[in-house]
Amino acid sequence: MRPRPPETGWLSAWLHRSGVTGGRWLGWEFPGLTPWIDRGHAGLADTNARYPFIAYADDWLGFAHLTIAVVFLGPLRDPVRNKWVVQFGLIACAGVVPLALIAGPVRGIPFGWSLVDMSFGLFGALPLIPALRRIRLLEAAGAGGRAGSAGPAATPGAVVPEPS
Repeated sequence: MRPRPPETGWLSAWLHRSGVTGGRWLGWEFPGLTPWIDRGHAGLADTNARYPFIAYADDWLGFAHLTIAVVFLGPLRDPVRNKWVVQFGLIACAGVVPLALIAGPVRGIPFGWSLVDMSFGLFGALPLIPALRRIRLLEAAGAGGRAGSAGPAATPGAVVPEPS
């Protein structure tokens, strides 16, 4: 969920009190930080006051994030069968970069903030790459050495015959 006017108002007031713009804290490094937060706060406050139904989209965005998170439980239960979930996650992480590079300038987002957005793709991929490697190892060790088969032991509820 995106921050609401109270939160952005608190952040703006804190930045003004702390002297960020004046250079006592990070003003010399990020001179546009406080004006950018002020602009975001004004936009949110105006949108919420004039068009409160827009916030309903945030509810659905939050729901979508939770729904996608549930899908990632599949690889924990049966990694080989649900390898596609990890691959999907990697594709989504890769898609963050062009989206930030294209939509950022179109929406007037400072390039530094687009870099922060792109970092979510990088950090999201960091746990997925080793997970995909391990899933491939499980595939290779599957029944009869066939790739793509985890064997009967990896199938929930499967009966594994005793060796004779």
